[in-house]
Amino acid sequence: MIKLLVVGLAITMTYFAVTWAISVRIRNYGLLDVAFSYGVAILAPMYAWFGPGLPVRKWVFAGIGMVWSIRLGTHILLRVLKQHPAEDARYLTLRARWPGPWQFLGFFQLQAGLAVIFSLPFLFTAFNPAPALSWLEVAGMVLAAVAVLGETIADRQLQTFKRDAANRGKVCDVGLWRYSRHPNYFFESMVWWGAFFVALASPWGWVTIACPLLMLYFLFNVTGIPLTEEYAVKSKPDAYREYQRTTSAFVPWFRKA
Repeated sequence: MIKLLVVGLAITMTYFAVTWAISVRIRNYGLLDVAFSYGVAILAPMYAWFGPGLPVRKWVFAGIGMVWSIRLGTHILLRVLKQHPAEDARYLTLRARWPGPWQFLGFFQLQAGLAVIFSLPFLFTAFNPAPALSWLEVAGMVLAAVAVLGETIADRQLQTFKRDAANRGKVCDVGLWRYSRHPNYFFESMVWWGAFFVALASPWGWVTIACPLLMLYFLFNVTGIPLTEEYAVKSKPDAYREYQRTTSAFVPWFRKA
């Protein structure tokens, strides 16, 4: 298992280095988000192929991971291409702090390490020696699959809302967005709680608690909710403050009067 993990790390570091080179060439570091999202689609099937575990366990779980990875990566890629040559504000901020590309290379490699960490549930599951699925694994897979569906629906609803010219300048508060200001982030976190429950049935699977906890940290403290809401308040100050007052920030819930 350690050898396969080392191979996965080497592949991921190379993949992120190539992504960095392309990003420098086209002057758009937004491809980093795409690369990170596609990481599981690269590593999960490799672990399932070489892992000695129960085929139905490792391939069903890898399949869920690949659907999540390819769907989210493609969603972000299309957004980056649509906005290009404009670059995400996060990377414009980093450009002001890091004027040269070499510091970005280190940043890309840090993300490569994080991508490998988020692949650990699939590695441990592929090496689980148990001869049958446990109830915990089934529950985790169901939770992860439902979360992938929920995240997909939330992203589609937001895209549909934004495409309607009549909604320009308005806050999306339809569908899932009526009950949470960030339903896509909520379901993203649920994907990783589901992955943790699946891996928990494997030897050393408990260490994958790092995945949902890291995801929650990123969503609440780094590039998720804080930046999204900061930009939303700037672009739609009164409307978004009212949305903040009436609508749950994360967990879908009934609106306040």
